[in-house]
Amino acid sequence: MRIRIANGRLIDPANQLDATRDLYIADGLIVGVGTAPSGFSADRTIDATNLIVCPGLVDLAARLREPGFEYRATLESEMEAAMAGGVTSLAIPPDTDPVLDEPGLVEMLCYRAKKLNRAHVYPVGALTVGLKGERLSEMAELVEAGCVAFSQANTPIIDNIVLMRAMQYAATFGFRVWMQPVAPFLARGGVAHDGEIAARLGLAGIPTAAETIGLYTHIELARITGARLHVTRLSSAEGLKMIKWARKEGVDITCDVSVNHLHLSEMDIGYFNPNCNLTPPLRTQRDREALRQGLADGEINALCSNHTPVDDDAKQCPFAEAEPGATGLELLLPLTIKWAQETRTPLVTALARVTSDAARIIGSQKGGHLSVNARADVCIFDADTYTPVSRSRLRSQGKNTPFLGLELPGEVRYTLVEGQVMFEAS
Repeated sequence: MRIRIANGRLIDPANQLDATRDLYIADGLIVGVGTAPSGFSADRTIDATNLIVCPGLVDLAARLREPGFEYRATLESEMEAAMAGGVTSLAIPPDTDPVLDEPGLVEMLCYRAKKLNRAHVYPVGALTVGLKGERLSEMAELVEAGCVAFSQANTPIIDNIVLMRAMQYAATFGFRVWMQPVAPFLARGGVAHDGEIAARLGLAGIPTAAETIGLYTHIELARITGARLHVTRLSSAEGLKMIKWARKEGVDITCDVSVNHLHLSEMDIGYFNPNCNLTPPLRTQRDREALRQGLADGEINALCSNHTPVDDDAKQCPFAEAEPGATGLELLLPLTIKWAQETRTPLVTALARVTSDAARIIGSQKGGHLSVNARADVCIFDADTYTPVSRSRLRSQGKNTPFLGLELPGEVRYTLVEGQVMFEAS
């Protein structure tokens, strides 16, 4: 289908474009920006007057819960949520059941996703077999099967010899290693930030040092081995300082932050709100402000949803017993806009963090921008419309989010994947 998206405010951070332009799509590709190619005749015209047209969002952390956890969510339900949220590319952590440590499992996931014909899936393979931190996975074979990077998800490697060998192997082939920094023994048993709120509520704490000590280990091993390191879900001001220091030392390092940590702090736990039981834990207001500023400055490279749907039975229990996680695919765009508004960050900069910058970390050349001949993954939204966050409106099978009951800016009107309209608001 040939599509003309007319009269929209076209924001393409990769090309530093923010202007009213028409967009022309044919055969799944962008074929014209501003000017129609010779002989172009649209089969459909989408009127984007007073709407924003941008690249489809790229999410660096979205658990689709398949295989193994279909009672929490299915590929179908979470793909629908992605389309409703304008998210067209998803990086999938390896902590499925079974773990993504075998090429056959990765190929099956990619096949299932492609058959659904929704968002593009970018599996992140397990760094070690079974995420047990003992034996290295067959990284080269996993890359051939479709993996874009390697990670331990939320499971740290205790034996640093194994971690160093994994980074050496990854560095040899140029594979990027994605690590969530945590010193396992300092974090053991903790459920909240180790501070005044946890002490008052009687919750076991996780100190900031659990992040910074784990982060220093990752940085030093990356420096020694030459590995390309991506730090996932940074949560503290001290951690951000270490990222800046590592770059000055010449370490090839990037990092991201979740939308939850951009807007929430330990104060939001309130009276044991289980939806605020997250990994990593919500930290202080000072940490939150540092993360917000770091993202605006570009010190933090990307913003992700850390989408982790959890079933009601696992959330409707005491805080310390609740399973960590929150749904986020449909909230990634609204919370990005909210952060931009509150920090007076230009929208083109904010959208870069969830489009071109995130695509660069995945290593995708096809997504995250609206250049001519690029893949026609497009999100069209109204930035001025506020919509309530409610269980009934969420398409994700997971209804758990700390933002329930709030009205957030940004309503997705259309989502296109490879030139096909996959979502259209009623």
